[in-house]
Amino acid sequence: MTHDFVNRVKLVFKLMGDSRVSPLVKLIPVGALVYLVSPIDIVMGIPGVAALDDAAVLWFGSSLFIELCPPEVVQEHKQALESNLTDTSEEIVDVEPTDITD
Repeated sequence: MTHDFVNRVKLVFKLMGDSRVSPLVKLIPVGALVYLVSPIDIVMGIPGVAALDDAAVLWFGSSLFIELCPPEVVQEHKQALESNLTDTSEEIVDVEPTDITD
């Protein structure tokens, strides 16, 4: 689950930096972050619910942002993130430890 969250955050950052994504669409995650740091909450006065409210706004904002980005751009960045996770290197170095004495 943490892995999915980290990949989602990375995807949002990559999409924010992509010039093919509309500047208007990029306002969505910015607005979600502004809401997070603002003292105004949708649900006030109920202890613990304010944190859930913030988490829901961040989740909804990131989901809406990704949905409104061009699908081919999203797919391109998802594939790049996945390829970074898989080790395509087949080079294995086998060594024996040695003690160095002077």
